[in-house]
Amino acid sequence: MPTAIEFFKLLPKTNCKDCGQPTCLAFAMLLANQKAKIDDCPHVSQSSKDALEASAAPPVRTVTIGTGKEIRMGGETVLYRHERRFINPIAYALTVSDTCNVTERIGEIKKLSFERVGTVYDIDAVSVRCDSRDPKRFADAVDSAMKIWDRPLILECVPEIIEEALIIASSRRPLIYCADKDNIDIMAALAKKYSCPLAVRDADIEVLADLAERAKELGVNDIVLDTAASNLKECIERHTVVRRCAVKKKFRPFGHPIMDRVGSGEYAIAMAAMSTMKYGSLVILDDLKNYEALPLFTLRQNIYTDPQVPIQVKQGLYPIGGPSEHSPIFFTTNFSLTYFTVRADIERSKMPVWLQIVDTEGLSVLTAYSAGKFTAEHVADALNESNVLSMSDGPVVIPGLVARMSAKLRDLLNRNVVVGTTESRDIPKFLRDLK
Repeated sequence: MPTAIEFFKLLPKTNCKDCGQPTCLAFAMLLANQKAKIDDCPHVSQSSKDALEASAAPPVRTVTIGTGKEIRMGGETVLYRHERRFINPIAYALTVSDTCNVTERIGEIKKLSFERVGTVYDIDAVSVRCDSRDPKRFADAVDSAMKIWDRPLILECVPEIIEEALIIASSRRPLIYCADKDNIDIMAALAKKYSCPLAVRDADIEVLADLAERAKELGVNDIVLDTAASNLKECIERHTVVRRCAVKKKFRPFGHPIMDRVGSGEYAIAMAAMSTMKYGSLVILDDLKNYEALPLFTLRQNIYTDPQVPIQVKQGLYPIGGPSEHSPIFFTTNFSLTYFTVRADIERSKMPVWLQIVDTEGLSVLTAYSAGKFTAEHVADALNESNVLSMSDGPVVIPGLVARMSAKLRDLLNRNVVVGTTESRDIPKFLRDLK
């Protein structure tokens, strides 16, 4: 990403303010921090615009698989998420062999779905693999998959068999997997002909770079790199070399998303986790159990959550269990994890409750209180805004961690305020004992 001075050199330097900023330098600083677009300046020349767009392109190209419910891979600009943030979460794909019952297999894959802190996670793509060595059977398997799977597809096949399936599936923009040093020209020609992204694979990263360059020379721009890592050591080493070369050295042959094909079993899950943590954009697994999928989805969510923007829920009133005019009124912050934890423990109690969420900009209870964003005044305003005080004459229950604000809140609301638990897990017992 260019610096502010590099942006400034290509601007007209008239300080006309037409971009909304007082000076061209101020606008350049926004461009460098990705808070403005070059098109916001109506006077920049086309040559400068072309130069800026080229220099501002992310070191890792963004590659899209699928149409509609697509997967976006790459687009990364940093090595560590605290430097800015990671852009596109890694995608997980499961294998569907053309020798199995495709409908049943995809039905099983669709069952791998979990909800965590308000977000539903499931499998992102299926990889139809040619095990039959029969072009028609493979094409039929791809056709069957397309009828019941509306998400991205990956086609795993050798070049002499894959084209019949590509004729059927090209409108869905599948990833072609994969090209190697023996078939790069044929596979690249097919990828260009059907406008599909292409995966290139080799264990030697110098050869891998040559394959990426060759594919680009043949007209394929959307490329995914498979380093052919067979163990955790190779995975972390090769991924790190590729990403560092792309981001730090601006080495264009490595400026593409990275993927891994890891098989199945405990070691495959460990490989998938390593790829998730170290720059992977796609992992293809042969199989995945429920108890293996949830940790992977959780790991991905943790890594690809923007550390500068906490996950939040909307301020508002959330009735739980059909509360009445005598039900207690709980309140907490809008930090997503806090909300879903508290909600789950209230639901576990089987007791009806009014739950008021207070906007604290995504901060947890103690953090928000320390920052002055979770005060008695903020809580009173939220309760009055939702009108819950007129819906119930039950007690207002304050989180035990901020019990010290109870007296002031009682004065502001002129209501009975009860100090609740310090730990969410104790809510069920608290509610059973509440009179």
